[in-house]
Amino acid sequence: MNDQHVEISLKKFLLIERCPSAWKGLDLYLFRDQAVTFYVGQSYNAFARVWEHLLGGFHGHSIVGRFVWANWPLSMRFTIEMFSSQSAQFDAVEHDLSAAERELIQHWTPCFNVSLNVQPAPVPSHYRPPNARLRCGGFNKLQREAARAVQAEETETWMRGLEGADSWGT
Repeated sequence: MNDQHVEISLKKFLLIERCPSAWKGLDLYLFRDQAVTFYVGQSYNAFARVWEHLLGGFHGHSIVGRFVWANWPLSMRFTIEMFSSQSAQFDAVEHDLSAAERELIQHWTPCFNVSLNVQPAPVPSHYRPPNARLRCGGFNKLQREAARAVQAEETETWMRGLEGADSWGT
């Protein structure tokens, strides 16, 4: 069984253009922040489907993609999670992809899943709605901003490590 679970910030996800081979068996995904889940979905290739949502958001073909871009740059901190329906987590539903998706939707009550979701969570008021004017430039600009944010985050982590280390080795 594949027990893999990937959790990655949106800003880092935007820098990965090709699906890593270890992620190819992941067939469930969700978009969330620290407090609320926005969307849960299924696809035989979760990585590719997340990209479809993101790219489709520019043209209004994906509500969650549109929501991401309407809330840029705050949405850089969103998290993408991907799972395998074949993992032990989904033993109870016999690893059925649709049943696993339904289980995630019922557990997380995502804002933008209306099907299979009796009470979707409300979108937090500090976010702009998906139909708001997009607050971002072209896709290449977004990737550059994401790369700068990732670099700044890594530099900050590195600097904190230096502050905690004794530079003389004593």
